[in-house]
Amino acid sequence: MAEGTATGKMNYVTWDDEMDIAMLEVLVHHHNMGDHSQNGWKAHVYIVAIKNVKKKCNKDIAKDNILGRLRTFDKQFEVINKILSQSGFGWDWVNHKLSIDSDDVWTKYLEANKKEKALTSYKTKVVKH
Repeated sequence: MAEGTATGKMNYVTWDDEMDIAMLEVLVHHHNMGDHSQNGWKAHVYIVAIKNVKKKCNKDIAKDNILGRLRTFDKQFEVINKILSQSGFGWDWVNHKLSIDSDDVWTKYLEANKKEKALTSYKTKVVKH
């Protein structure tokens, strides 16, 4: 079983950097070996990733936890990529977060994208992976 349950139906896991690294090293290795297609990962890759997270982090996860984490990565990439396509934004490779020319640039971006409620957290959000 994974770490805990939020609703009793789905196992909820709070990911940390160590877990991300353990999962990603397996995924990168297997991607380089050709175990990834347009439809996703081959079944054995999930098993290896689950075992690696258990071995290195002593955390029990399931395939659904990996899929959820990958969806989180996809969402973060989508949001950050959209922001970076605008003038006044860059990426701080040392601190792993957005670099914003000024508060005015950020305020104008938020005003132009009011429908995206989760944007405000990205001003200071650290995204390492």
